[in-house]
Amino acid sequence: MIEQYVWDLQEVDETQVAVVGGKGAHLGALSRIEGTRVPGGFCVTTDAFRRIMALAPSIDEPLDELSRVSPDDREAIRTLSARIRETIEGTAVPVDLAEAITGALARLGERSAYAVRSSATAEDLPTASFAGQQDTYLNVVGSAEILRHISRCWASLFTERAVTYRRRNGIDHRTVHMAVVVQRMVLPDASGILFTADPVTGNRKVATVDAGFGLGEALVSGLVNPDVFKVRDGQVVARTIAAKHRAVHALPAGGAREAAIDPQRQELPALTDDQVVRLVRLGRRIEAYFGRPQDIEWCLADDAFRIVQSRPITTLFPVPESGDQENHVYVSVGHQQMMTDPMKPLGLSMWRLTAMVPMHEAGGRLFVDVAPRLASPASRAALLEVMGRGDPLVRDALETVLDHGDLVPSLPDTRPVGPPAASASPAPTEADPAVVTELIERSKASVAALERGIRTKTGPALFEFLLEAFAEHKRVLGDPLNIQAIMAGMEATWWLNDRLLEWLGERNAADTLTLSAPDNITSEMGLELLDVADVIRARPEVVEFLRGVEDEGFLDELAKLAGGAEARDAIEAYLDRYGMRCVGEIDITRPRWRERPSTLVPVILDNVRNFGPGAAERRFEQGRQKAAAKEQDVLARLRELPDGDRKADETKRMIDQVRAFAGYREYPKYGIVSRYFVYKRALLEEAERLVWAGVLPEKEDVFYLTFQEFHDVVRTHRVDERLIERRKEAFRSYRALTPPRVLTSDGEAVSGAYRRDDVPAGALIGLPVSAGTVEGRARVILDMAEADLEAGDILVTPFTDPSWSPLFVAVAGLVTEVGGLMTHGAVIAREYGLPAVVGVEQATRLIRDGQRIRVHGTDGYVEILP
Repeated sequence: MIEQYVWDLQEVDETQVAVVGGKGAHLGALSRIEGTRVPGGFCVTTDAFRRIMALAPSIDEPLDELSRVSPDDREAIRTLSARIRETIEGTAVPVDLAEAITGALARLGERSAYAVRSSATAEDLPTASFAGQQDTYLNVVGSAEILRHISRCWASLFTERAVTYRRRNGIDHRTVHMAVVVQRMVLPDASGILFTADPVTGNRKVATVDAGFGLGEALVSGLVNPDVFKVRDGQVVARTIAAKHRAVHALPAGGAREAAIDPQRQELPALTDDQVVRLVRLGRRIEAYFGRPQDIEWCLADDAFRIVQSRPITTLFPVPESGDQENHVYVSVGHQQMMTDPMKPLGLSMWRLTAMVPMHEAGGRLFVDVAPRLASPASRAALLEVMGRGDPLVRDALETVLDHGDLVPSLPDTRPVGPPAASASPAPTEADPAVVTELIERSKASVAALERGIRTKTGPALFEFLLEAFAEHKRVLGDPLNIQAIMAGMEATWWLNDRLLEWLGERNAADTLTLSAPDNITSEMGLELLDVADVIRARPEVVEFLRGVEDEGFLDELAKLAGGAEARDAIEAYLDRYGMRCVGEIDITRPRWRERPSTLVPVILDNVRNFGPGAAERRFEQGRQKAAAKEQDVLARLRELPDGDRKADETKRMIDQVRAFAGYREYPKYGIVSRYFVYKRALLEEAERLVWAGVLPEKEDVFYLTFQEFHDVVRTHRVDERLIERRKEAFRSYRALTPPRVLTSDGEAVSGAYRRDDVPAGALIGLPVSAGTVEGRARVILDMAEADLEAGDILVTPFTDPSWSPLFVAVAGLVTEVGGLMTHGAVIAREYGLPAVVGVEQATRLIRDGQRIRVHGTDGYVEILP
């Protein structure tokens, strides 16, 4: 029985988490690394914990209750977890189990002092560290005390903080078990934590050492501030030496006490620079062994380091794999596409296969390497100008990277790569407005041809057809006429804003001039949902039915109601045109409105409540008239200036151009998403065949395969189910990560900053994208399906892609955390005349739902009102 309940640390490694928990497995692995000294000890295995749990059947009821409790119900969690802990600590340790533990102590020396440390099976994992969630007891002396503290460690699996952590991470309490590590106590001169990557910036080449005198408890508890050393390339490059007035020391009879530090030592460093460098060198060996940056707890005794813990740093954003040793600078694709959530593997691979530029994957997101363009002065200037036009934070982040001076080499000047940037005084290319109609017809024809061609394709032939379709996809996007039409609208907008600021002192004048521009498929999508609301509003029985919709079969039920057939037909017609859209639509795996039409129901009901009949037509006409009046006002004022006729004539041409082309800016994305839905339906039909053949348990499992892997499964009818499970676990972990706007190959995450001093104190700074000022109630909405808006509300959300546009008709203003001048949310805000500020860092955290705020869309800031 001894082998079942107690294992020596030397017997275990990182593969045995299920037996000895995360901490025990890591300590066993650490003891095998050359030059790493780990205090001796043993693990009381999870078999012992399961036996104790079996002896306490009264735990089952509170465990069942815990699984149903909301992670925010602190009182219920506190009460239930206390009951469970009391039961476990009150359960007597069986004689044979106690003998196994005391026997292990006798071999090590039962009179010695020990650290008794919790080691849960869901702990120190690559995706969730669980740091500090369970208990550790230092300097425990005597077998009876050690047995008592082992029981306390078992019980600590159900501390309030551990239970809440598991609930928030979706981990079942019954699937987690507790082992306990018992180790010889180290009585250190100094102790602390080593991060083998900078935990703040993410830079993998910079290690950070926190150090203090005595036991590490003084640092963990916040009793003292640590000394902080930063090390790069084997040298201490920065140090902050704290005044350390107190320390925690072990007592001979057990336990620990706080004591004052001799005044002459208080401002001395806890480690010498040589010791710091030696510690980091050891940390690099540990990092190399585990294959990822580590958070390492260490002790220094007799000038020798002991390692008492090592866990992955789970908060770092992963770095794209480059396959070389060159420096890279990655710009986030998600921040430009208004979708910073992680994507599933099929979504990532499909976007890469249809993208116009090479992309790199990390943390479930996509990035473009701009290091080659930053390397030469000409292309660097062009890149920074374009990035600054779209999102000043990206430009600032890139300039921060350039300021480092050692990451991007300065190459000889070359011609700019890609399209030239717009200068402060662009000369927009004249474009024929007729090309908009031609391009829209081309896009429709291309999608129709795709639908015809894909109908008969199955098996490997489908994937071969899709590869050809992807080439056509890119040809349509890269058509010079398409790019010319997009740039014509953007350049005319920039020209108007720059010139009218210079000539009339008016900021963002183009915002009003582009109201109700024609051919904007995204703004039409919002207005047409108002027309759907008109059909439903006149049918009270339908309205009442929609208020109770909970599943996706509601459209079939509608026809049974009075007036329901007309309501269903209106929704179906809307879905025929826009059903391929959804939040996060660049990820092909996201459910489309056609697949989940209930998403639209709250928005339709808001429109029924907040608007009267004919609102769409009135709104469009009001915008058109406001734009026309603005045009006349601007031209009249220009003619009064010196050389006014020339200025007015040039401005008139640019107004005509921006109105002709601004709406088309939204159509290419509509075409992309239309094609994506055709691809998706064909691929899901193929996945269903795999389910029928018994190859896959669920069709959605293919979302966790790349396009090529999916192709291989269809060819071979064999699938690696463990790969799919690993991908699912990784995707869950990616959801907790915040992608940076810019990421370097050193791992440094750079978000950029607004360098402005022209805003009121306490205001939240962002990018002005739609002029005007509005005050109202903030509605912080993270999920479009949970929208509940009243007229005059201001929408606050992390990001908006085109699918959010139906909400825009019901709000008075917009604030987002992500966005740029020409991203979809900004374009539609201008179309609807909504004051909007985007790129407001942490807006959904800093603004509370229901607060009154004032949005300054012209000047780019948000005030939170009393």
